[in-house]
Amino acid sequence: RFVLAVGSAVFDAMFNGGMATTSTEIELPDVEPAAFLALLKKAAVISDVKQTLQSSFHSCCDLGTSVQHIWLLAFFLLVRSRSVFQALTVARLFDEPQLASLCLENIDKNTSDAINAEGFTDIDLDTLVAVLERDTLGIREVRLFNAVVRWSEAECQRQQLQVIPENKRKVLGKALSLIRFPLMTIEEFAAGPAQSGILTDREVVSLFLHFTVNPKPRVEFIDRPRCCLRGKECSISRFQQVESRWGYSGTSDRIRFSVNKRIFVVGFGLYGSIHGPTDYQVNIQIIHTDSNTVLGQNDTGFSCDGSSNTFRVMFKEPVEILPNVNYTACATLKGPDSHYGTKGLRKVIHESPTTGAKTCFTFCYAAGNNNGTSVEDGQIPEIIFYT
Repeated sequence: RFVLAVGSAVFDAMFNGGMATTSTEIELPDVEPAAFLALLKKAAVISDVKQTLQSSFHSCCDLGTSVQHIWLLAFFLLVRSRSVFQALTVARLFDEPQLASLCLENIDKNTSDAINAEGFTDIDLDTLVAVLERDTLGIREVRLFNAVVRWSEAECQRQQLQVIPENKRKVLGKALSLIRFPLMTIEEFAAGPAQSGILTDREVVSLFLHFTVNPKPRVEFIDRPRCCLRGKECSISRFQQVESRWGYSGTSDRIRFSVNKRIFVVGFGLYGSIHGPTDYQVNIQIIHTDSNTVLGQNDTGFSCDGSSNTFRVMFKEPVEILPNVNYTACATLKGPDSHYGTKGLRKVIHESPTTGAKTCFTFCYAAGNNNGTSVEDGQIPEIIFYT
Protein backbone atom coordinates (compact mmCIF):
# COMPACT_ATOMS: atom_id res chain seq x y z
CA ARG A 1 0.00 0.00 0.00
CA PHE A 2 2.82 2.40 0.87
CA VAL A 3 4.58 1.84 -2.47
CA LEU A 4 1.38 2.34 -4.46
CA ALA A 5 0.31 5.41 -2.48
CA VAL A 6 3.72 7.03 -3.01
CA GLY A 7 3.74 6.19 -6.71
CA SER A 8 0.19 7.21 -7.59
CA ALA A 9 -2.22 9.87 -6.31
CA VAL A 10 -5.03 7.55 -7.40
CA PHE A 11 -3.95 4.75 -5.09
CA ASP A 12 -3.20 7.27 -2.35
CA ALA A 13 -6.85 8.39 -2.50
CA MET A 14 -8.02 4.77 -2.52
CA PHE A 15 -6.00 3.89 0.57
CA ASN A 16 -5.92 7.15 2.55
CA GLY A 17 -8.70 9.41 1.26
CA GLY A 18 -12.19 9.99 2.56
CA MET A 19 -13.54 7.03 0.57
CA ALA A 20 -10.61 4.76 1.43
CA THR A 21 -11.30 1.04 1.32
CA THR A 22 -10.93 -1.07 4.46
CA SER A 23 -10.66 -4.33 2.58
CA THR A 24 -7.44 -6.30 2.80
CA GLU A 25 -7.87 -7.38 -0.80
CA ILE A 26 -8.46 -5.08 -3.78
CA GLU A 27 -9.54 -6.50 -7.10
CA LEU A 28 -8.43 -4.89 -10.36
CA PRO A 29 -10.72 -6.41 -13.01
CA ASP A 30 -9.30 -7.34 -16.43
CA VAL A 31 -5.69 -6.49 -15.53
CA GLU A 32 -2.98 -9.05 -16.23
CA PRO A 33 -0.57 -9.70 -13.34
CA ALA A 34 2.47 -9.07 -15.55
CA ALA A 35 1.24 -5.62 -16.52
CA PHE A 36 0.52 -4.71 -12.93
CA LEU A 37 3.87 -6.07 -11.73
CA ALA A 38 5.74 -3.93 -14.26
CA LEU A 39 3.81 -0.88 -13.07
CA LEU A 40 4.43 -1.76 -9.43
CA LYS A 41 8.20 -1.93 -9.95
CA LYS A 42 8.20 1.60 -11.31
CA ALA A 43 5.70 3.09 -8.88
CA ALA A 44 8.16 3.29 -5.99
CA VAL A 45 10.30 5.87 -7.77
CA ILE A 46 7.87 7.65 -10.13
CA SER A 47 4.91 9.55 -8.74
CA ASP A 48 3.30 10.89 -11.88
CA VAL A 49 0.83 8.48 -13.45
CA LYS A 50 1.74 9.37 -17.00
CA GLN A 51 5.45 8.82 -16.37
CA THR A 52 4.65 5.54 -14.71
CA LEU A 53 2.79 4.33 -17.74
CA GLN A 54 5.51 5.50 -20.11
CA SER A 55 8.22 3.79 -18.08
CA SER A 56 6.18 0.62 -17.65
CA PHE A 57 5.30 0.25 -21.29
CA HIS A 58 8.52 -1.37 -22.45
CA SER A 59 8.80 -3.47 -19.30
CA CYS A 60 5.35 -4.87 -19.94
CA CYS A 61 6.24 -5.62 -23.54
CA ASP A 62 9.44 -7.38 -22.42
CA LEU A 63 7.30 -9.60 -20.20
CA GLY A 64 5.14 -10.50 -23.16
CA THR A 65 2.13 -8.58 -21.87
CA SER A 66 -0.42 -7.62 -24.51
CA VAL A 67 -0.82 -3.96 -25.38
CA GLN A 68 -4.55 -4.36 -24.74
CA HIS A 69 -3.96 -5.14 -21.08
CA ILE A 70 -1.52 -2.28 -20.68
CA TRP A 71 -4.25 0.11 -21.86
CA LEU A 72 -6.81 -1.50 -19.60
CA LEU A 73 -4.52 -0.75 -16.70
CA ALA A 74 -3.92 2.77 -17.98
CA PHE A 75 -7.64 3.39 -18.18
CA PHE A 76 -8.16 2.12 -14.65
CA LEU A 77 -5.64 4.58 -13.28
CA LEU A 78 -6.50 7.56 -15.42
CA VAL A 79 -10.26 7.33 -15.36
CA ARG A 80 -10.19 6.79 -11.61
CA SER A 81 -8.12 9.96 -11.43
CA ARG A 82 -10.84 11.74 -13.44
CA SER A 83 -8.20 13.07 -15.82
CA VAL A 84 -9.29 12.12 -19.30
CA PHE A 85 -6.70 14.59 -20.60
CA GLN A 86 -3.92 12.51 -19.07
CA ALA A 87 -5.33 9.46 -20.80
CA LEU A 88 -5.49 11.41 -24.08
CA THR A 89 -1.88 12.55 -23.71
CA VAL A 90 -0.72 8.96 -23.15
CA ALA A 91 -2.80 7.70 -26.07
CA ARG A 92 -1.22 10.28 -28.37
CA LEU A 93 2.24 9.54 -26.99
CA PHE A 94 1.93 5.85 -27.86
CA ASP A 95 0.06 6.50 -31.12
CA GLU A 96 -3.13 4.71 -30.07
CA PRO A 97 -5.84 6.36 -32.21
CA GLN A 98 -8.66 4.19 -30.87
CA LEU A 99 -7.88 5.13 -27.29
CA ALA A 100 -7.45 8.79 -28.26
CA SER A 101 -10.83 8.74 -30.01
CA LEU A 102 -12.52 7.38 -26.88
CA CYS A 103 -10.93 10.12 -24.79
CA LEU A 104 -12.00 12.85 -27.22
CA GLU A 105 -15.58 11.54 -27.26
CA ASN A 106 -15.58 11.66 -23.47
CA ILE A 107 -14.34 15.26 -23.59
CA ASP A 108 -17.12 16.13 -26.05
CA LYS A 109 -19.77 14.74 -23.70
CA ASN A 110 -18.32 16.27 -20.54
CA THR A 111 -16.42 19.30 -21.82
CA SER A 112 -17.05 21.57 -18.85
CA ASP A 113 -16.02 18.96 -16.27
CA ALA A 114 -13.01 17.93 -18.34
CA ILE A 115 -11.51 21.40 -18.72
CA ASN A 116 -12.07 22.15 -15.04
CA ALA A 117 -10.27 18.98 -13.96
CA GLU A 118 -6.79 19.33 -12.55
CA GLY A 119 -5.12 17.49 -15.43
CA PHE A 120 -6.23 19.95 -18.10
CA THR A 121 -3.47 22.48 -17.49
CA ASP A 122 -0.83 19.70 -17.61
CA ILE A 123 -1.41 18.63 -21.21
CA ASP A 124 1.03 19.44 -24.00
CA LEU A 125 0.35 21.92 -26.79
CA ASP A 126 -0.39 19.28 -29.45
CA THR A 127 -3.04 17.70 -27.23
CA LEU A 128 -4.60 21.12 -26.58
CA VAL A 129 -4.72 21.76 -30.33
CA ALA A 130 -6.34 18.37 -30.96
CA VAL A 131 -9.12 19.30 -28.53
CA LEU A 132 -9.65 22.87 -29.79
CA GLU A 133 -9.96 21.65 -33.39
CA ARG A 134 -13.11 19.71 -32.57
CA ASP A 135 -16.52 20.89 -33.77
CA THR A 136 -18.28 18.81 -31.11
CA LEU A 137 -17.26 20.41 -27.81
CA GLY A 138 -20.23 21.08 -25.56
CA ILE A 139 -19.31 24.42 -24.01
CA ARG A 140 -19.67 28.14 -24.62
CA GLU A 141 -16.66 29.58 -26.40
CA VAL A 142 -15.92 32.20 -23.72
CA ARG A 143 -15.55 29.45 -21.09
CA LEU A 144 -13.25 27.56 -23.42
CA PHE A 145 -11.16 30.71 -23.83
CA ASN A 146 -10.90 31.11 -20.04
CA ALA A 147 -9.70 27.52 -19.73
CA VAL A 148 -7.10 28.05 -22.45
CA VAL A 149 -5.82 31.13 -20.61
CA ARG A 150 -5.38 28.96 -17.50
CA TRP A 151 -3.40 26.48 -19.58
CA SER A 152 -1.18 29.24 -20.98
CA GLU A 153 -0.38 30.46 -17.46
CA ALA A 154 0.67 26.96 -16.42
CA GLU A 155 2.72 26.57 -19.59
CA CYS A 156 4.52 29.87 -18.94
CA GLN A 157 5.51 28.55 -15.52
CA ARG A 158 6.70 25.25 -17.03
CA GLN A 159 8.86 27.18 -19.49
CA GLN A 160 10.04 29.54 -16.71
CA LEU A 161 8.56 32.53 -18.50
CA GLN A 162 7.01 35.54 -16.84
CA VAL A 163 3.22 35.16 -16.79
CA ILE A 164 2.33 38.17 -18.93
CA PRO A 165 -0.01 38.48 -21.95
CA GLU A 166 2.83 38.46 -24.48
CA ASN A 167 4.19 35.18 -23.17
CA LYS A 168 0.72 33.64 -22.87
CA ARG A 169 0.23 34.33 -26.57
CA LYS A 170 3.69 32.97 -27.34
CA VAL A 171 3.13 29.61 -25.60
CA LEU A 172 -0.35 29.22 -27.10
CA GLY A 173 1.03 29.41 -30.63
CA LYS A 174 -1.41 27.95 -33.16
CA ALA A 175 -3.89 27.06 -30.42
CA LEU A 176 -4.99 30.71 -30.19
CA SER A 177 -6.29 30.68 -33.77
CA LEU A 178 -8.57 27.75 -32.87
CA ILE A 179 -10.58 29.77 -30.35
CA ARG A 180 -13.79 30.72 -32.15
CA PHE A 181 -14.15 34.30 -30.94
CA PRO A 182 -16.94 35.08 -33.46
CA LEU A 183 -19.18 32.61 -31.60
CA MET A 184 -19.11 34.77 -28.46
CA THR A 185 -21.60 37.54 -27.80
CA ILE A 186 -20.17 41.05 -28.02
CA GLU A 187 -20.62 41.36 -24.25
CA GLU A 188 -18.64 38.16 -23.59
CA PHE A 189 -15.87 39.27 -25.93
CA ALA A 190 -15.70 42.80 -24.49
CA ALA A 191 -15.56 41.60 -20.87
CA GLY A 192 -12.94 38.91 -21.43
CA PRO A 193 -10.79 38.38 -24.54
CA ALA A 194 -10.77 42.04 -25.58
CA GLN A 195 -9.19 43.01 -22.25
CA SER A 196 -6.90 40.00 -21.84
CA GLY A 197 -3.94 41.49 -23.72
CA ILE A 198 -3.50 38.17 -25.55
CA LEU A 199 -5.05 39.47 -28.77
CA THR A 200 -3.42 42.21 -30.81
CA ASP A 201 -5.11 45.58 -31.19
CA ARG A 202 -5.81 44.79 -34.84
CA GLU A 203 -7.48 41.48 -33.90
CA VAL A 204 -9.63 43.17 -31.25
CA VAL A 205 -10.77 45.86 -33.69
CA SER A 206 -11.55 43.36 -36.46
CA LEU A 207 -13.61 41.24 -34.09
CA PHE A 208 -15.55 44.24 -32.77
CA LEU A 209 -16.30 45.17 -36.38
CA HIS A 210 -17.42 41.60 -37.01
CA PHE A 211 -19.87 41.87 -34.12
CA THR A 212 -21.26 45.29 -35.00
CA VAL A 213 -21.24 46.04 -38.75
CA ASN A 214 -22.69 44.50 -41.89
CA PRO A 215 -21.62 43.17 -44.24
CA LYS A 216 -19.27 41.54 -41.77
CA PRO A 217 -15.56 41.82 -42.52
CA ARG A 218 -13.53 38.64 -42.65
CA VAL A 219 -11.72 37.70 -39.46
CA GLU A 220 -8.80 35.39 -38.90
CA PHE A 221 -10.73 33.19 -36.49
CA ILE A 222 -13.14 30.35 -37.22
CA ASP A 223 -16.82 31.31 -37.13
CA ARG A 224 -18.20 27.81 -37.68
CA PRO A 225 -20.46 26.85 -34.76
CA ARG A 226 -19.47 24.00 -32.50
CA CYS A 227 -22.26 21.46 -32.13
CA CYS A 228 -22.15 19.03 -29.21
CA LEU A 229 -24.86 16.86 -30.77
CA ARG A 230 -24.39 13.30 -31.96
CA GLY A 231 -25.82 11.72 -35.05
CA LYS A 232 -26.39 13.09 -38.51
CA GLU A 233 -27.53 16.57 -39.46
CA CYS A 234 -31.03 16.59 -40.95
CA SER A 235 -33.12 19.17 -42.77
CA ILE A 236 -36.67 19.53 -44.04
CA SER A 237 -38.04 21.69 -46.87
CA ARG A 238 -41.54 23.07 -46.55
CA PHE A 239 -42.03 24.37 -50.12
CA GLN A 240 -42.54 22.40 -53.32
CA GLN A 241 -41.75 25.17 -55.79
CA VAL A 242 -39.52 28.26 -56.05
CA GLU A 243 -40.55 31.60 -57.57
CA SER A 244 -38.95 35.03 -58.02
CA ARG A 245 -39.12 38.42 -56.27
CA TRP A 246 -39.60 38.56 -52.53
CA GLY A 247 -38.86 41.95 -51.05
CA TYR A 248 -37.46 43.14 -47.70
CA SER A 249 -38.15 46.34 -45.79
CA GLY A 250 -36.93 45.53 -42.27
CA THR A 251 -39.89 43.34 -41.25
CA SER A 252 -39.22 39.77 -40.10
CA ASP A 253 -40.35 36.80 -42.12
CA ARG A 254 -42.03 34.53 -39.56
CA ILE A 255 -43.58 31.07 -39.48
CA ARG A 256 -44.91 29.07 -36.53
CA PHE A 257 -44.05 25.40 -36.17
CA SER A 258 -44.24 22.47 -33.78
CA VAL A 259 -42.63 19.01 -33.80
CA ASN A 260 -43.78 15.63 -32.54
CA LYS A 261 -40.50 14.83 -30.78
CA ARG A 262 -37.56 16.56 -29.10
CA ILE A 263 -35.04 17.94 -31.58
CA PHE A 264 -32.28 20.56 -31.69
CA VAL A 265 -32.47 23.22 -34.41
CA VAL A 266 -29.06 24.44 -35.55
CA GLY A 267 -29.99 26.74 -38.43
CA PHE A 268 -32.23 27.70 -41.34
CA GLY A 269 -31.92 27.46 -45.08
CA LEU A 270 -32.81 30.84 -46.65
CA TYR A 271 -33.38 31.99 -50.21
CA GLY A 272 -30.96 34.43 -51.85
CA SER A 273 -30.98 37.15 -54.49
CA ILE A 274 -32.57 36.97 -57.94
CA HIS A 275 -30.00 39.50 -59.19
CA GLY A 276 -26.83 37.40 -59.04
CA PRO A 277 -24.16 36.98 -56.34
CA THR A 278 -25.05 39.14 -53.32
CA ASP A 279 -24.35 39.51 -49.61
CA TYR A 280 -27.24 39.67 -47.14
CA GLN A 281 -27.38 40.87 -43.58
CA VAL A 282 -29.69 38.67 -41.50
CA ASN A 283 -30.88 38.14 -37.96
CA ILE A 284 -32.36 34.72 -37.25
CA GLN A 285 -34.34 33.77 -34.15
CA ILE A 286 -36.39 31.01 -32.62
CA ILE A 287 -39.06 32.26 -30.22
CA HIS A 288 -41.16 30.31 -27.75
CA THR A 289 -44.51 31.45 -29.08
CA ASP A 290 -46.63 31.42 -25.90
CA SER A 291 -44.12 33.30 -23.71
CA ASN A 292 -42.52 35.33 -26.54
CA THR A 293 -39.11 34.29 -25.18
CA VAL A 294 -36.17 34.31 -27.61
CA LEU A 295 -34.52 30.90 -27.24
CA GLY A 296 -31.78 31.38 -29.81
CA GLN A 297 -30.60 34.01 -32.26
CA ASN A 298 -27.70 35.05 -34.43
CA ASP A 299 -27.00 38.41 -36.06
CA THR A 300 -24.92 37.44 -39.06
CA GLY A 301 -24.79 37.45 -42.83
CA PHE A 302 -24.57 35.10 -45.80
CA SER A 303 -23.50 35.17 -49.42
CA CYS A 304 -25.61 33.80 -52.26
CA ASP A 305 -24.73 33.00 -55.86
CA GLY A 306 -27.91 34.13 -57.60
CA SER A 307 -29.35 30.65 -57.90
CA SER A 308 -32.68 29.46 -56.49
CA ASN A 309 -30.85 27.25 -53.98
CA THR A 310 -31.12 27.79 -50.24
CA PHE A 311 -28.17 29.08 -48.21
CA ARG A 312 -27.29 27.96 -44.70
CA VAL A 313 -27.53 30.42 -41.80
CA MET A 314 -26.63 28.85 -38.47
CA PHE A 315 -27.27 29.59 -34.80
CA LYS A 316 -24.26 29.92 -32.51
CA GLU A 317 -25.61 27.09 -30.35
CA PRO A 318 -28.26 24.40 -30.92
CA VAL A 319 -31.78 25.39 -29.86
CA GLU A 320 -33.75 22.73 -28.00
CA ILE A 321 -37.26 22.17 -29.39
CA LEU A 322 -39.69 20.22 -27.20
CA PRO A 323 -42.53 18.07 -28.60
CA ASN A 324 -45.95 19.60 -29.19
CA VAL A 325 -44.87 23.12 -28.21
CA ASN A 326 -45.39 26.13 -30.50
CA TYR A 327 -42.30 28.00 -31.71
CA THR A 328 -41.84 30.86 -34.17
CA ALA A 329 -38.99 30.85 -36.66
CA CYS A 330 -37.92 34.39 -37.65
CA ALA A 331 -35.53 35.78 -40.24
CA THR A 332 -34.98 39.52 -40.76
CA LEU A 333 -33.07 40.08 -44.00
CA LYS A 334 -31.50 43.23 -45.42
CA GLY A 335 -30.68 42.98 -49.08
CA PRO A 336 -32.16 42.89 -52.60
CA ASP A 337 -35.24 40.97 -53.72
CA SER A 338 -34.85 37.22 -53.39
CA HIS A 339 -36.40 33.99 -54.53
CA TYR A 340 -39.25 32.62 -52.44
CA GLY A 341 -41.13 29.35 -51.96
CA THR A 342 -44.66 28.43 -52.99
CA LYS A 343 -46.97 25.43 -52.68
CA GLY A 344 -46.08 25.14 -49.02
CA LEU A 345 -46.87 22.08 -46.93
CA ARG A 346 -48.63 22.24 -43.57
CA LYS A 347 -47.02 18.95 -42.46
CA VAL A 348 -43.54 17.76 -43.38
CA ILE A 349 -42.23 14.38 -42.22
CA HIS A 350 -38.53 13.51 -42.06
CA GLU A 351 -37.76 9.80 -41.95
CA SER A 352 -34.35 8.60 -40.79
CA PRO A 353 -32.70 6.51 -43.53
CA THR A 354 -31.01 4.32 -40.92
CA THR A 355 -33.61 3.83 -38.16
CA GLY A 356 -36.82 4.73 -39.94
CA ALA A 357 -37.75 7.08 -37.08
CA LYS A 358 -40.10 9.85 -38.19
CA THR A 359 -39.96 13.51 -37.19
CA CYS A 360 -43.14 15.40 -38.07
CA PHE A 361 -43.13 19.20 -38.45
CA THR A 362 -46.42 21.10 -38.43
CA PHE A 363 -46.42 24.68 -39.78
CA CYS A 364 -48.94 27.43 -38.94
CA TYR A 365 -49.45 31.07 -39.88
CA ALA A 366 -47.64 33.51 -37.57
CA ALA A 367 -50.02 36.38 -36.91
CA GLY A 368 -48.79 39.97 -36.97
CA ASN A 369 -45.95 41.46 -38.97
CA ASN A 370 -44.49 38.57 -40.94
CA ASN A 371 -43.44 40.22 -44.24
CA GLY A 372 -46.03 38.09 -46.02
CA THR A 373 -44.53 34.71 -45.14
CA SER A 374 -47.16 32.04 -44.53
CA VAL A 375 -47.59 28.30 -44.73
CA GLU A 376 -48.23 28.59 -48.48
CA ASP A 377 -45.59 31.17 -49.56
CA GLY A 378 -42.52 33.07 -48.43
CA GLN A 379 -39.11 32.72 -46.80
CA ILE A 380 -37.55 30.29 -44.26
CA PRO A 381 -37.93 27.29 -46.56
CA GLU A 382 -35.71 24.92 -44.57
CA ILE A 383 -35.07 23.99 -40.94
CA ILE A 384 -31.75 22.29 -40.16
CA PHE A 385 -31.76 20.09 -37.07
CA TYR A 386 -30.51 17.09 -35.12
CA THR A 387 -32.78 14.50 -33.51
